[in-house]
Amino acid sequence: MSPAACSELERRLIDCYQRGLPLVPRPWAEIANELGVEEVDVLAALERLQRDAIVSRVGAVVRPRAIGASTLAAMVVPPERLDEVAAMVSARPEVNHNYEREHRINLWFVLAASDHDAVERAIRAIEQATGIAVIVLPLVDEYRIDLGFELSWT
Repeated sequence: MSPAACSELERRLIDCYQRGLPLVPRPWAEIANELGVEEVDVLAALERLQRDAIVSRVGAVVRPRAIGASTLAAMVVPPERLDEVAAMVSARPEVNHNYEREHRINLWFVLAASDHDAVERAIRAIEQATGIAVIVLPLVDEYRIDLGFELSWT
């Protein structure tokens, strides 16, 4: 599915809830109430968006070192394997997102897990599955960037 094929509900979820998710016991019910739909509709729309790779992840963004452990990582992937390796990296539950860069070090991603050992295990699993070394880039200086993007639906 392309972003252009998103339903009105899916578009509203993407545009209105990239930040400020309700911190209540049933956030999806709260969102459904705000949008005038049923909770099951919100859940189904989010599932579709993830299944169809329109949305890569639904969850909180937590300040580094606040809880758990995380790291930025990168790989030098042969161009002909980039899609394959990116899919393998994205399949890991510890990976928040990955992206291609126009550079010799061309696949970058963020790993987050419960602790440093879990991050290390995920890195080793990625290396074993892909046969490619992971370059670990630990946080030196902390910056906050807003990862919400206003989308154009034209």
